[in-house]
Amino acid sequence: MESERSQQSLAPRTILVGVSDVFFYTKIRDAFRPRAYQLVRIRHPEELREKAATLHPIAVILNMNDDQLNALHALRTLKSDEQLRQIPVLAFANHEEVETWRQAQALGINKIVSRNEFSARTFALLEDLTRNPLPA
Repeated sequence: MESERSQQSLAPRTILVGVSDVFFYTKIRDAFRPRAYQLVRIRHPEELREKAATLHPIAVILNMNDDQLNALHALRTLKSDEQLRQIPVLAFANHEEVETWRQAQALGINKIVSRNEFSARTFALLEDLTRNPLPA
């Protein structure tokens, strides 16, 4: 039993990341890699559903302004699936895009912050979300 627990604690915790900007993704990866997190990049909504179902991530990070990903559709896809809707989602968006924030909240996002706040507090925001998930 004890060895099973220690093996689980050594296993990487998976986070799905919907960010197509390579430089920003690298910044996110660099924030989590030293802390034994495994990041898996997603590029479209269907990939989010597939990887969430197979990898059982502890959270999802979404750039709500990512046109390549179509983040609102990705969020809708995740939150409409009975098995996946409990996965906490941390998102960031430009603070002036009020409609994007409103739609994300209506779809059941767990936490959305400005891009600047996300950049400054990436790890702390995710740790707080996974420790104290808000109801979706």
